[in-house]
Amino acid sequence: MSPTQEHEFLLELVRNRPSLVATLLTEMGVPVPDFDEARLESPDFTDCVPTEYRADSVVVLADGKPLSGIVLEVQRAYRDEKTWSWPVYLATLRARLKCPCTLLVFCPDTRVAVKCGRPIDMGHPGWSLRPIVLGPEQVPMITDLERAVAEPELTALSAIVHGSTEEGFKVLQTFHDAHEHLPEELKSYSDLVLSVLPEFVVAKFKEISMAMGTNYEPRSKLVREWVDHGIAQGIAQGEAKAVLRILEGRGLAVSEEARERIHTCEDPDLLLAWVDRALTVESADELFEKEAGSGH
Repeated sequence: MSPTQEHEFLLELVRNRPSLVATLLTEMGVPVPDFDEARLESPDFTDCVPTEYRADSVVVLADGKPLSGIVLEVQRAYRDEKTWSWPVYLATLRARLKCPCTLLVFCPDTRVAVKCGRPIDMGHPGWSLRPIVLGPEQVPMITDLERAVAEPELTALSAIVHGSTEEGFKVLQTFHDAHEHLPEELKSYSDLVLSVLPEFVVAKFKEISMAMGTNYEPRSKLVREWVDHGIAQGIAQGEAKAVLRILEGRGLAVSEEARERIHTCEDPDLLLAWVDRALTVESADELFEKEAGSGH
């Protein structure tokens, strides 16, 4: 997953449906006011200070007038300077909207989430800002089809966060099943999910699609190429693991050089040949002798 993809996928979901931040806060037990509109607000906070301050996203919950402002930040790594800028975001937004404001920080990594959740001492007696942090553990595992169809953005986030775990297999399947029930304009969420999931999970998604009698094709040509590459990579990784497991199961020592050579091979035919040879060779190095002799 590239840094840009990892940073942007939640922001893209919120751009499509700003009320998603209210759903996430509710999932974490944070009360939100009754509202009839959720809209994006300018993330710039340069109104009162010369230094440029810009949040990742800002959503306003309103009912004729602003009821709550929510600053959304995505943090892939802990940055100490955020303890200075986050209070500025909240104070400036509160002054702009003249309503209560909340800071929601999404951290894909649990260790980063713990650090970002530390209270920020503002210096004034009794004034301490404790960010509301959404880590992997706080993102619900959506496995109910009815809910998946009703809340496609939350389901996409759930598939991204949990799809690469063993427990998340059902989430991925639910996300797949919900896809055909979505309006055309929301079906591109599959492209978004596939673009940020690890390659072996993309292969799993394709397998689910075929097993369910459907043949999901990404709408984006770039993502289609990426998925095909992911399938090939997933197959190659499986064969490489099989070679190593056979060698180690037979008690043969595998050098780091040989291990690297096996792991980086992307030729499926050669990997299959190595699987067969691994059953009879006397050493890991012997695995590659026929390859050298054949000119591969």
